[in-house]
Amino acid sequence: MDESIGTATPFSLLSPAACQASPAPVAALKAMLTNSVLSGHTRRAYAKAFDDLLTLAARTAQPISRQLFHHYRAEMVDAGLSSSTINVRLSGVRKLVNEARENGLIDPSAAGRIVSVPNVPAQGVRLGQWLTADQCRELLAVPDRNRLKGKRDHAILSLLTQTALRREEAAHLDISHIQMREGRWVLVDICGKRGRVRTVALPAGAKAAIEEWTRAAGITSGPVFRRLTKNGRVLPGAGLGVWAIWNVVVTSAKAIGIEGFGPHDARRTCAKLCRQKGGKLEQIQFMLGHESIETTAIYTACQQEIAVAVNDGLGL
Repeated sequence: MDESIGTATPFSLLSPAACQASPAPVAALKAMLTNSVLSGHTRRAYAKAFDDLLTLAARTAQPISRQLFHHYRAEMVDAGLSSSTINVRLSGVRKLVNEARENGLIDPSAAGRIVSVPNVPAQGVRLGQWLTADQCRELLAVPDRNRLKGKRDHAILSLLTQTALRREEAAHLDISHIQMREGRWVLVDICGKRGRVRTVALPAGAKAAIEEWTRAAGITSGPVFRRLTKNGRVLPGAGLGVWAIWNVVVTSAKAIGIEGFGPHDARRTCAKLCRQKGGKLEQIQFMLGHESIETTAIYTACQQEIAVAVNDGLGL
């Protein structure tokens, strides 16, 4: 039994009335859920699922149960959410129930009935957006590189479109990650989803853009991308957040007439351009850091090519 939750309020008795009377167990359950995963994105998604589920329980006067779980899923379907969004939130509820079971807060048979509620089947695949090579060059030309902010934003766009980093990975990029391997520049020990670590080749264009920014900003250690004051001065040690990076990409894309283009679309663009240039699929998987790359490496006995990298030929 988790002592922070207490024996007087088992999970199965978290009715709306009990939640209002004693919010402490609710907060403890939410912390138990979010602390069970490492990814910040997953934590936010699971916290959203937790809050929505309790809101629904209060609105319908139902305890947390299989029936409520079905109701929650049906409301998300009716709201027109994508199957991937719905299924991530359903995973959050299952994780909550499983953690509660492991902590002795719910009967295992009751937990089994709740978590057996199935996902929503995917209806096709969302293609998302990606740019052509010419559009990519237009995008990179948007920031005003005569200004410090423009140099920073150009470096961000260059990095995302030429290395396919996730925005979280770009936000956490440190000067120490940029190292020489096999006679070329790479980003070492990039920590991706679920703590997976990979090395990503850094093409000459992206390296030059980062150097232009860091030299002008006087950055020699710590986070690569920094916050700026309204007067254009660098805030010491203040790394740029993931939403600031998102804003750089979205705003720059709008400037060339492309709506709804975000950091993950830049990642997709890099992968597609690499493939169009003849890049090997397994090398693109190494670059992206997809979960299946370990299995792919075992079955194909392939090794990552760093000296001649898959993203060197983009010509951006």
